[in-house]
Amino acid sequence: MLFAVRKLSRVLFLLLTITMLSAPALTEAEETATATSAPSVETGEASKLTPLKALVLGMVEGLTEYLPVSSTGHLLLAERLLGISGDTSSVPSPEKQRERDAADAYTICIQAGAIIAVLGLYMKRIKRIFAGIMGRDAEGLKMAVNIVTGFLPAAVIGLLIVKIIKAYLFGVWPVVAAWFCGGVAILLVAWYRDRKGSRSRMGKTLDELNCRMALVIGLAQCIAMWPGVSRSLVTIVGGLMVGLSMPAAVEFSFLLGVVTLGAATSYDALKHGHDIVRAFDLVPVAIGLVAAFVFAVLSVKWMVAYLNRHGLAVFGYYRVALAVVVGLLLLTGKM
Repeated sequence: MLFAVRKLSRVLFLLLTITMLSAPALTEAEETATATSAPSVETGEASKLTPLKALVLGMVEGLTEYLPVSSTGHLLLAERLLGISGDTSSVPSPEKQRERDAADAYTICIQAGAIIAVLGLYMKRIKRIFAGIMGRDAEGLKMAVNIVTGFLPAAVIGLLIVKIIKAYLFGVWPVVAAWFCGGVAILLVAWYRDRKGSRSRMGKTLDELNCRMALVIGLAQCIAMWPGVSRSLVTIVGGLMVGLSMPAAVEFSFLLGVVTLGAATSYDALKHGHDIVRAFDLVPVAIGLVAAFVFAVLSVKWMVAYLNRHGLAVFGYYRVALAVVVGLLLLTGKM
């Protein structure tokens, strides 16, 4: 377990280290460039995204999207360290608000790279689902219905409270609190499963999933609307709680994520696509998407292999440690 903790922590803290070390150098370079060039009407906080920063954000997104550590929380932290999101403490002008919206939408839209990664890795299952929709595969149709059932709670509740979430929960302190609470929850689940012994490691296959179980997982997914909680975390735990085996819970979490993340990505791309391109240009957007795809493939392959052998506890330790470290840095003014 200690080896696993060190291995995961090394990978994820490496991302944060890259971001922290990149931020001062990138900011200094941009300030120099700005000082020696004519001002542009398009220049603003969001326009500070460079290809290197886009690469860092894509790496963070790809590595954390499907791990139960919260990609949204890591991206918000990375944006803050890289100076992309700007100062959110003051009331912005309409132009600044559009730039902030573009920055927020960008971090959502690069999820497309991670979505494509899962589509490729689970192509066999995806083909069965489409065959089921076309009436050629009964099990595929059943899975499609389960995925839609699991998606509906987030779709309905998300539309009702999306403005409240963005107004009150998109900040570093709410994310830190979510990291800590989610980490404790993981450790409690891991303790419970260890106490139950080998029986808790068994469970139903994905083909045994029904609509009632999918609805419970979908309701659990709504908790992840709080940035920092992790959609992957609550859907995997939800799957375990309704009786799925770990491999089945992980796979359904990924499949449900394709629809949920796909809907969120499409919505923000349609709403803020013009602002994203105007603020960032196409090159950083493309770099972020490609990086998210590559690192999501690596992350998903590692996670599936690891969870099948070990379990969730390592992610609980990581989340608690990260919450404590970031919380202390914020309290001491180091971040």
